[in-house]
Amino acid sequence: MARKPTEKLRHGWTTGACATAAAKAAYTALLTGCFPDPVEIILPKGKTSSFSLAREKIDGKRASAAIVKDAGDDPDVTHGALIQVDIDPRDDDGHGVTFRAGEGVGTVTREGLPLAIGEPAINPAPRQMIEKVITEVADTYGGNGNVIVTISVEGGAALALKTWNPRLGIQGGISILGTTGVVVPYSCAAWIESIHRGIDVARAAGETTIAGCTGKTSEDRCQALLNLPDHAMIDMGDFVGGMLKYLRKHPVPNIVISGGFAKVCKLAQGNLDLHSGRSQVDLPWLAKVAKELGADNATQSAIRRANTAAAALFIAEKVELPLADDVAQRASGVAQDTVGDTGSNFRVLIFDRGGNLAGSSNA
Repeated sequence: MARKPTEKLRHGWTTGACATAAAKAAYTALLTGCFPDPVEIILPKGKTSSFSLAREKIDGKRASAAIVKDAGDDPDVTHGALIQVDIDPRDDDGHGVTFRAGEGVGTVTREGLPLAIGEPAINPAPRQMIEKVITEVADTYGGNGNVIVTISVEGGAALALKTWNPRLGIQGGISILGTTGVVVPYSCAAWIESIHRGIDVARAAGETTIAGCTGKTSEDRCQALLNLPDHAMIDMGDFVGGMLKYLRKHPVPNIVISGGFAKVCKLAQGNLDLHSGRSQVDLPWLAKVAKELGADNATQSAIRRANTAAAALFIAEKVELPLADDVAQRASGVAQDTVGDTGSNFRVLIFDRGGNLAGSSNA
């Protein structure tokens, strides 16, 4: 995860906010012949925001408007993406807004998401925002509000490969997201939301085991070791707390936590945020654990003076001290205490930098 800069950061706009503004501009043009540019919308929390149009077109009964997403200073994969909305009137009455996925917007293919299978991946909050502006424009300019809204994202299929969408069963493109309309830089809210949706999809698929992993190496080795399907793998990164707290209310029978030695050490110490900027490995604590396992004074001293957790593990392995197993067991206990009495069973796996299994708690 990128390190947060120290200077003041600029907020940005979600794909849902951009699509809402484009929808308002396009429907206004469909009814009046003119595109408002810039176009203003009111975000869910009451803030008014203005968006400039990057593209506009009226072709017969269809009006189209597009906005370039500005994610501010957040390292968002959709920053700079062109979000286009096409508005087509419906000939029948009483249907309101119908949403369709254009090129680069995904389609839901698995249960567990807040949308039915076959629906375009336009989340409930952006749908509500778009429906609201369609109604407002209809009331202002004499329309009936019965329209087809098609959202497209240039290059969205390629962008989606950098997101959780393939694993969540969203095929063909990105999702149109955002509950507030605002992207808060480095808030990590989107990552934690993805963890929650990953758990929902695994539960809906009937999976009895999920694995939360801190990184690519630990994920690959854990998946190969346990033969788990892709939708059972949760890319939790540093947010083990975000995963465990959600599992407290949405339990799964078997939960695996997989990571490197340093990350798992932090969990074993009681930390639920494993980022290097928010928690550190306590080497004197590791030396104390080694003592409890029977390490001699020289080994304890070497671990206490080690430069890194990896170096401490190497010292323990040289004298055949099961330090990684003990740390994994302690981490499992912290995870169990965090989730509480849900009946879930925990297993913690520790992999070294070479991808070798260095330690494991009792299954």
